[in-house]
Amino acid sequence: MNKTICLDFDGVIHSYISGWQGETNIPDPPTSGCRETICTLRARGLKIVVHSTRCQTPDGRSAIKDYLARHDIEVDEICEHKPPAILYIDDRAIQFTGNWSETIASMDKFTHWLGNNKI
Repeated sequence: MNKTICLDFDGVIHSYISGWQGETNIPDPPTSGCRETICTLRARGLKIVVHSTRCQTPDGRSAIKDYLARHDIEVDEICEHKPPAILYIDDRAIQFTGNWSETIASMDKFTHWLGNNKI
């Protein structure tokens, strides 16, 4: 069984309070409890993989790697693609339940934890 948890970077690990500041500029602190939670998940034997739109280039992946090291956050992989996983954690996601009407309703109600981002 694949025991990978895939975490988005901005808004999940990086608090992203300032919004997008460029691919390599990551100015904000980690989200509260992030480091401890990742440690707990890894202690459970889960592989933690980070993916992000920043990962499209070597500079973006390097910026994430440096950020994680600076904040003493250890993960198993930083990935430029969406890897197979048992769970994906993303701050801007809607779960597809197999019903498109429900999906549209969920989209219409969606708000981001940093503020209202209606579609």
